[in-house]
Amino acid sequence: MGKLYNASSSLQLSGFNLSFESTIPTFLFATLSYMIILFCNLTLIITIVLNKSLHQPIHLFLVNLPICDLIGSSALFPQLIKEILTDSRMIQYSACVAQAFFIHIYAAGSVFILAAMAYDRYIAICQPLKYITIMTNANIMKIITLAWSACLILTGGLFILLLRFRHCRSKLTLIYCDNPSLLSLVCEDTTINNIYGLFISALSQVVANGIILFTYLQILNACFRSKRSDTKAKALQTCATHLIVFLLLECLGLFTIISYRLQNISPHLRKLMGVSTLIFPPTLNPIIYGLKTKEIREKIRYFFKV
Repeated sequence: MGKLYNASSSLQLSGFNLSFESTIPTFLFATLSYMIILFCNLTLIITIVLNKSLHQPIHLFLVNLPICDLIGSSALFPQLIKEILTDSRMIQYSACVAQAFFIHIYAAGSVFILAAMAYDRYIAICQPLKYITIMTNANIMKIITLAWSACLILTGGLFILLLRFRHCRSKLTLIYCDNPSLLSLVCEDTTINNIYGLFISALSQVVANGIILFTYLQILNACFRSKRSDTKAKALQTCATHLIVFLLLECLGLFTIISYRLQNISPHLRKLMGVSTLIFPPTLNPIIYGLKTKEIREKIRYFFKV
C-alpha cells in the first residue's frame, strides 16, 4: 500500500494540457460561458420571484431548475478558470470533496426537479379539473421539499461513505472532482461505496425516468384523443421542451457514468463529455424555458424594457 495522505493534502487534476497559444482563448471561452450561465439563470430566477403572476405551480417548480444549474456551474467554473489562468492543476482535498458534493447535488437535483415538473404537466393536461385541488401551495412545497431532501440524503450518504477512507494517490483522471474519481485515489476496499453509488444512480434513474415516461405517455395519449388542435399543439410543445432538456441531461450524464466502467474510452473524450454535462444543460435550460414560455418571455422583455 502506498503512502496515505490526509484531508489537508493537495491533489492534482488532469487538465486539458493547453498550449500557450490556446490558453487565452480557452480562458475567455470558460469565463464567457460562466457569465452567460449566471446571467441567464439569475434572470430566470429573478423574473419568476419578482412577478406574482408567475407564482403558478409550473413556475414554482421551474425556479428550482436554475438553482440546480447555478450550483453545478459554480462548483466547476471558478476552479476551472483559476486552473487555466494560473496553469496550476493543484486542488486541496477538502475543496475537491466540496466540489464533488455540489456537482452530485446538481446532477441529482436536476433529475428530481424535472420529474416533478413532468408530474405537474401530467395533472394539468390529463386531469385539468382536479389541478387546482391537487396542486395547492402546500402540496407544491411538499413535492419540492421531497425532491431536495431525497437529493441531499442520497448524495450525503455517498460522501459519508467516501470520507471513511484516507487516500493513497493524488492524481485525478478528470479536470474536476467527483465521487468516482475520488474513490480511485483510495487503496482500500471500496466495494460498499461502489454498490451504494450504483444503487442510488439506479434508484434515481428508475424513479425519475419512470415518472417522466409514465406522465409523457399519458400526456401524449390525452393529446391525440383531444379534438382541440390548439390544446394538442400546446401540450405537445410543452412535452417536447421538457424532453429536450431531460434527454440532454440524461445522455451526457449516462455517458459520464458508463465511461468510468470502460477503460478503452479516450481520456480526452471523457473529460470533454464530463465538462459538457456542466456546461450545456445550465446554458440551455433558462434559454429554452425563457424563450418557449410565453408568460416568462413577456416578463423578461418588460424587465429589460425591450
